[in-house]
Amino acid sequence: MITEDRIATITRDTLETQITVTVNLDGTGKARFKTDVPFLEHMMQQIALHGMIDIEIDANGDNEIDDHHTVEDIGITLGQAFAKAIGEKKGIRRYGHAYVPLDEALSRVVIDFSGRPSLQDQVDYRRAMIGRFDVDLFGEFFQGFVNHAQVSLHLDNIRGKNAHHIAETVFKAFGRALRMAVEFDPRALDAIPSTKGSL
Repeated sequence: MITEDRIATITRDTLETQITVTVNLDGTGKARFKTDVPFLEHMMQQIALHGMIDIEIDANGDNEIDDHHTVEDIGITLGQAFAKAIGEKKGIRRYGHAYVPLDEALSRVVIDFSGRPSLQDQVDYRRAMIGRFDVDLFGEFFQGFVNHAQVSLHLDNIRGKNAHHIAETVFKAFGRALRMAVEFDPRALDAIPSTKGSL
């Protein structure tokens, strides 16, 4: 039986950003953010709540230039925290998927904790900005997460017109897919979910 806490804290300190992320994969959806990027915080709340993952993020970045470095480095640090918290992946389901609607928008997210980073991002936003948030930065966030959590991630917006709705369905589905993938499989608690014996 696996009883270890799946909690990790990672700090990333560069000339551009100083970021600390803490995750608890077996949490209750608690979230605390200090990033100076309000719309990203709104999206991170969706991951925490719908993933039932506790997430804390403290970030200072060169936002006077733009939010690019902060958003990308939060994705990197969050990915590192997931990789550390999940450990050798023994007993997890490994795969997760979710469809989430919001009014006219519908998105699907599929994830595999494969150990092989790959991002397929098929999300087309109808405008370049949501408030003061540049939607191009979503790609930077997810690429950073994928590279450092070492997952295969497929993001698909099936339909939608409102950019805010599209983003929210993607992040809610991402949270729910994460929740499924990192859950323990009660029939395989001592097994690595791969015929290779490692991930």
